[in-house]
Amino acid sequence: MTKQTRLEVLRMHPFVEEFAPAHLARLEALAREVHFVRDQVVFHEGDECHDFFLLVKGRVALEIEEPDHTLRVQTLTGGDELGWSALLMGRGKHFQARALEDVEALAFDGAELLAACGDDTAFGYALMYRMLGIVSERLQATRLQVHDMYSPVAKRAGN
Repeated sequence: MTKQTRLEVLRMHPFVEEFAPAHLARLEALAREVHFVRDQVVFHEGDECHDFFLLVKGRVALEIEEPDHTLRVQTLTGGDELGWSALLMGRGKHFQARALEDVEALAFDGAELLAACGDDTAFGYALMYRMLGIVSERLQATRLQVHDMYSPVAKRAGN
């Protein structure tokens, strides 16, 4: 991150725009800065990556790896979130995540987030409510990709 503190960076992220100041401070205490370089795979589909990320800068592709090609489901940018399944402890990732350019992010350990949710249920509610929004967005993006691939219009166009 530049000269900004983690708390300043966190305050500007859309994920926390409705968080109470105490919840924001709690989240900041769990944050650590991470960087990914272009073409670095953050995690593969099926990996047990235990981190949840708030993207600050850069772009990340969410992909499904097929034997003969890779299907991009969604492109995430600064202000987006990555790795919501880190809170499901022990379950693999649903997509591959690959940096399309250099990326700056805040990372949060899934187990620490879950413990914080148990310690402060109001914080836990706020966090899980936002996580549910992320899951909904990913489901919609995947649905639109499937629709684009298999719709009659796409078939007529030769896809």
